[in-house]
Amino acid sequence: MADEPSWDEIFSRPPERAPQQQPAAPDPLLQQPVQQQPAQPAQAQPQQQYSQLAQGEPTSRRQLRENEGGRGRNDPPSRGGGPRQPRKRRSFAWLIWLLAIVVVIGGGGTAVFFAFKPQVEKVLGIQAPIDYTGNGTGKVVITIKNGQLGSDVATTLQKAGVTMTYSAFYDLLLKQKTPVNFEPGTYALKSHMSAKAALAALQDPKNKVETRIVLPEGITVKQVIAKLAAVSQSTGVTEAQLEAAAADYKTYGLPAAAPSLEGYLFPATYNLDPGLTAHQIFQLFVNTMFQHLKADGVQPADYHTTLTLAGLTQKEGGSTADFYKVARVWDNRIAKGMNLQSDATVAYGAGSTSIETTPAQRADKSNLYNTYANPGLPIGPISNPGDKAIDATLHPAAGTWLYFVVVNCKTGETAFSDTIAQQNAANAQLGQWLKANPGGCD
Repeated sequence: MADEPSWDEIFSRPPERAPQQQPAAPDPLLQQPVQQQPAQPAQAQPQQQYSQLAQGEPTSRRQLRENEGGRGRNDPPSRGGGPRQPRKRRSFAWLIWLLAIVVVIGGGGTAVFFAFKPQVEKVLGIQAPIDYTGNGTGKVVITIKNGQLGSDVATTLQKAGVTMTYSAFYDLLLKQKTPVNFEPGTYALKSHMSAKAALAALQDPKNKVETRIVLPEGITVKQVIAKLAAVSQSTGVTEAQLEAAAADYKTYGLPAAAPSLEGYLFPATYNLDPGLTAHQIFQLFVNTMFQHLKADGVQPADYHTTLTLAGLTQKEGGSTADFYKVARVWDNRIAKGMNLQSDATVAYGAGSTSIETTPAQRADKSNLYNTYANPGLPIGPISNPGDKAIDATLHPAAGTWLYFVVVNCKTGETAFSDTIAQQNAANAQLGQWLKANPGGCD
């Protein structure tokens, strides 16, 4: 019960006396309001205290301590004059029990210990490590993008498992005498590296994974996709994403007549920035082509015709020295109303990679790239031309040639003719070369 005496009271209470006669009426002094009493001399306090004990008011040690302001026997007197709050003591009982469990149940207790490891370390004042040691193991590829700061790099490393914590790397950066500049790119690092080792690795050019793509003159969109898919591990762009982006060709700002991206991807060597999407990569190639056309003085209205002729010259021309003669042949035939009769256009429309075409393929008018069955230019470019083919289209050589044919596929030697008789003789020369070199033109 709440009114029952405590054990402390029971063992500290003096023997009970016989009950005394209580006054019939309460003491009138207790009915008076509390008044300020004059201060008593210091020597009078013990006498007053013992008189209270004699009247039976505080009869236990606990009550006496409460009347003294809560001080224990070993507590120093309060300097403020008021009651002193009891001192809080930290209990380590739970920690002792936890360690006892680990000892008793062995391996199973180890899991319990590690579950409470942060609490144990805090109580024992043990500071948890924030950094790994050594150069790490395995392989981790991370990407630093344009505009990222040291804090961004620290976050990237921590999330990738390269460094243990954000602070380990970022605090190291703050200690550097000169600011560290990170070059955007993809880097091959290791997991569980110390912050010092990670910083050194990022500053070593050998660890940078270059995403370099080389597009040769005359390459097709299909071949471009294959090249980009081969470096998808460093770009993060899959073949499926590339194919979908290429199919969405109307979003790249091409002329309305363009049936695809073909011809609009400028062949060059590119260092691709990390984080680019498939669409952004293709847009980079397209923008580069537009820049070259503009530099050559080509008007946007003439982009499609120029690239269609240049793509045809790039594919049929052989050596770059012959590009200017080939470009003149196209102009001469178009001026005379003659079909261009390019096997390369037939093969492209038929989805073939061979220079040889069949009579059935050459007669197929449904192939809109077929320049045997259809007059004028093909519906669009059949390859992505370079600067030389574009320049030849814009500045063809002077001449009256109407025909040309490669007579040596190994050297690219080409014969140009004004008449059909000359062309037939050149074709015979090619036939002899093919007999001596079967499949040499494929």
